[in-house]
Amino acid sequence: MNKKVLYTIMVLIVGFSIAVLISVNKQEITAEPYQQLVPSVRVTRVQAAAEHLIIHSQGTVQPRNQSELIPEVTGRVTWMSAAMVNGGSFQKNEILVRIDEADYLTLLQRSEAVMKRSEVEYELSKNELERVLSLHKRQLASQQQLDDARRAAQVDEASLSEARAGLEQAERDLSRTKLHAPFDGLVRNERVNVGQFVTRGESIGTIYATDYVEVRLPISVDQLGFLGLPVSTRGQIPPKQRPPVTLIADFGDTRTLWEGEMVRLEAEFDERSRMVYGVVRLHLDNDGESPLLPVGLFVQAEIRGRRVDQVIRLPRSAMRDDNQVLVVDSDDRLHFRQVSLVRQEHDDILVSKGLKGGELVSISPMQTVVDGMLVKPVIE
Repeated sequence: MNKKVLYTIMVLIVGFSIAVLISVNKQEITAEPYQQLVPSVRVTRVQAAAEHLIIHSQGTVQPRNQSELIPEVTGRVTWMSAAMVNGGSFQKNEILVRIDEADYLTLLQRSEAVMKRSEVEYELSKNELERVLSLHKRQLASQQQLDDARRAAQVDEASLSEARAGLEQAERDLSRTKLHAPFDGLVRNERVNVGQFVTRGESIGTIYATDYVEVRLPISVDQLGFLGLPVSTRGQIPPKQRPPVTLIADFGDTRTLWEGEMVRLEAEFDERSRMVYGVVRLHLDNDGESPLLPVGLFVQAEIRGRRVDQVIRLPRSAMRDDNQVLVVDSDDRLHFRQVSLVRQEHDDILVSKGLKGGELVSISPMQTVVDGMLVKPVIE
C-alpha cells in the first residue's frame, strides 16, 4: 500500500478517536446567578445650623486722618526734626519745622510798644473825661468841652483795642514759626529742606495719623442684602449695627489678621463697577506687640453679615440643575429633591428648605442619574 495513503488513513482514525473521547467526556456548564452592578457615590450627612453670611472683598489701607503740612507764616527754614523724612514717626505737639523768627520778634516788640502807648493815651483821655464831666456838673465846663473829651476817650479806646489786636496777631505769628504735629502719626512725604524759603499757604509735606486706618471695600448689589442692614442705610452706621470685619494679609508664608468694623456706607454706587463702597475702620494699638498695618497695604476682607438660622451647608458639587440635589433614602436609592437656596458661594451652597437633618446627600459628580436607582453610599 502506498505510504501516503496509509498516513492519511491513520490521521483520520486518530482524529475520529479524539472526537469520540471529547463527546463522551464533555463537561457540564453550571449557570451563574446574575449580579447587578451598583455604583458607589460619595454622600454627606446634613445637619442644620445657624450661620453668619460672609461677604468677601478687598481693598487698600488708607489713613483715616491725613493733612498737608502748611506754614501760616513766610520765612526761611532754620531747623527740621529728624522725623521730617518719608516714613518718619512723630508724637502729638512735637515740633517738626522751625521758621526764622527774627522778623516776628521785631514785630512783637513793636506791637508791645504800640500797646503801651495806647494804654497810656487811653488812661489820660479817660481821666480827662472824668474831670470835664465833674466840671460840667458844676457848670464850669461847656457841653462842647464835654463832647470833645468824650470823643477823645472813645478814639483812644478804639486805638487801644486795635493795639491789643495787633499784639495778639504778632504773638500768633511768632508762635506759628514753629510747626507742631497735630496728632501722633507718620510723615507720608516731605518737600522742604533747611535753608529753603517757604511762603504762607505752601505745602511742605504730608502727614497722617496712626491711631486709626480705614479700608474702602467694594460691595456688589447682591452682596449688600447679606449685610443685614436696612436698605436705606447710607453714611454712618449705628454702632450696634456695624458688621465685624476681618482683614487678611500675607507676608511671605505668614498670614496676619486684623479685626475691625464697618463704620459707614458711601452714598453713591460707582457708575463703572456698579458697586457701593463700605468703609472699615481699625484702631491701631501702639504697644509694640500688635501687628503693623501699613498704609498702602492691599488686604483681603471677610465681612460678617446677617445671621441665618437652620440652614444646611453643602459643597457646590451637590447642586444639580433647577435647584435640585440627590438624596439617598434608607433603601440606598437616589431621588431628586427640590431645595431653596439662601446663597451660592464660591465652593458651597446654603440650603434653607427642602432637606432634613440626618439625610444623606450625594456629592459625587454623576453624569447619568435615574430617579430611584440603587447606589452604594460612601459617607464622608
